[in-house]
Amino acid sequence: MPSVLIIDDDRTVCTSLELLLRRASHTVRSIYYPEEALAAVSEFQPDVVLLDLNFTIETSGRGGMKLLRELLAAHPELPVIQMTGWATVQLAVEGMKAGARDFIAKPWDNHELLNAINAQLGRGGAAGAPRSEKLADPFGSITGTSPALRQVIEQARRVAPTQASVLITGESGTGKELIAEAIHAASKRARGPFVAVNLGGVPEGLFESELFGHKAGAFTDARTDRKGRFELAEGGTLFLDEVGDLAPAAQVKLLRVLQERQYERLGESKPRPTDVRILSATSRNLDAMVAAGTFREDLLYRINLIHLHLPALRERPEDITSLAEHFLTSARRRYERPKLKLPNEAVAWLRRQPFPGNVRQLQNLIERTAILSTEDTLSVEQLERQSGERSTATNFAPSGVTLEQMEIRMIRAALGRNGGEITATARELGLTRAALYRRVEKYEIET
Repeated sequence: MPSVLIIDDDRTVCTSLELLLRRASHTVRSIYYPEEALAAVSEFQPDVVLLDLNFTIETSGRGGMKLLRELLAAHPELPVIQMTGWATVQLAVEGMKAGARDFIAKPWDNHELLNAINAQLGRGGAAGAPRSEKLADPFGSITGTSPALRQVIEQARRVAPTQASVLITGESGTGKELIAEAIHAASKRARGPFVAVNLGGVPEGLFESELFGHKAGAFTDARTDRKGRFELAEGGTLFLDEVGDLAPAAQVKLLRVLQERQYERLGESKPRPTDVRILSATSRNLDAMVAAGTFREDLLYRINLIHLHLPALRERPEDITSLAEHFLTSARRRYERPKLKLPNEAVAWLRRQPFPGNVRQLQNLIERTAILSTEDTLSVEQLERQSGERSTATNFAPSGVTLEQMEIRMIRAALGRNGGEITATARELGLTRAALYRRVEKYEIET
């Protein structure tokens, strides 16, 4: 089993990570003191290290950066993923230049964290092995029977065996990456890696290093060679999430690679051929962006041979019942509460909610209520309390209010309840922090 070493002085964080990683079939060890790190690496010989950047009360990241350099000086090829609750672009850039392979902000998303680890292991999917080895029908794990969803799945099933590039659109939380993983698992590349990269979270200055890799000495503090996502995905599938967030200069660089089917590592002049299938996703309207001149039309043609659009959860309320039961089944197992149940009135209440964060928000609500409830029956009152919203229809859809206006109201209300704290607000709304930041910027909401 792949081994992961966690270096973090917060024992609660270590315990949570250990549970997550052991469920994903990893061997795990935690240490709480940075001075023990070098000895632990030599003894344990981990395949990947998760390194906290802050120890004790300091929040500058200096302690973690110092330890990162010491680890890589002693073990230049060691894959280190940085983690911190005080995430800044500057820290990410500095750490990547020093040789870290990736950067994860706390509180982390379990799926993104497992993908980051598996990318360093050269393995696909959030649970490790390619899904084709686990499921006879990779699309069978996608919950929902609504006509709108089944139409998308049938289209994806038909395109999966081809080499066609696919653009998956839909609001945040609709399951775009789940569809991408299923396409990969049903493709001829299923035994190759599935590598996902959230382009919305890649600082512009790190784009080339992140996608194409760099050679030791390519820039200041580049002490070791680093594989880019294209190299990690060789022979498999590269999933470009939030492709609509790419800066214009990065769009040009990506287009060139897709056209020429080759790339250059930073610091190298010899082109490297690439054999990857490109799947992309975005919650943005790329056609509108092309019209506005903020997204290249030729790049859109390259990534959009086949277009799949995932409907929002409010457009398929009939799926809420099966999704809620699916997430409840998972919560029973994960939190060792086999008697958890949702009464009919609670399911009916769920079906009346708009869920602007879509499936991800529904999942978060079910899991949060399951964790915090002292009873086995999850009542409407408990769900209401955890959602932070009242159940009356007038609260959700007052007459004469557009969906956009309703979204602005909900974001402002959630920000108010959470004292303007972005992470807590995003969690409540069922959004990623990047998705919430985009909405705050789009609607010019003061935080």
